Amino acid sequence: MMKVILLKDVKKVGKKGEIVDVSDGYARNFLLARKFAVVATETSVKVLERQNADDLAKVEAKKQAAIELKNEIEKEKLRFTVKAGDGGRVFNSVSSKQIVGALLKKGFKVDKRKFIDYYPIQTLGFTDVKIELFKDVVCILKVQLVEAK
Repeated sequence: MMKVILLKDVKKVGKKGEIVDVSDGYARNFLLARKFAVVATETSVKVLERQNADDLAKVEAKKQAAIELKNEIEKEKLRFTVKAGDGGRVFNSVSSKQIVGALLKKGFKVDKRKFIDYYPIQTLGFTDVKIELFKDVVCILKVQLVEAK
C-alpha cells in the first residue's frame, strides 16, 4: 500500500487534499500518471498542512468581511415608490434585480442569486428580505414599498 495526497477529487477514493492509502499499482499507473495525486512524503505533508492553514485563513477573512457587510446592510432601509390601486394593491412588484441595483447605488455589491426564499414584493409597507452573504452569514434587509401620490 502507498500513501498519497490527492490533488483532485477522485471517485471512490477521496476528496482533494486527503491522504489516502491505495495499492502501489493504482497509485503509480493511474493517480500519479494523471497527476491526480502525489506521494505522501514528510515534505509534501508539511506543504499540505501549510496550504490547509492558508485556505482556512482565507475563508475566515472572507467570513469576517461578510459579517461586516451584513452589519452595514442591516442599517440600511430601501424605499421604493410604486403605483397602487384601491385597497393598497400594487400594480408592479419589486424584483430582486431592483433591490440589487438600489444596494449597488449605496455601495453594496450583492448577488441576486444569494436571496433566500425571495418572491417579488407586491404589498405596501415593510418587507424583510433575507440575503446569504456567506455560509451561515445571513442579513435581513428592510424594504419599504410606498404608494405614489
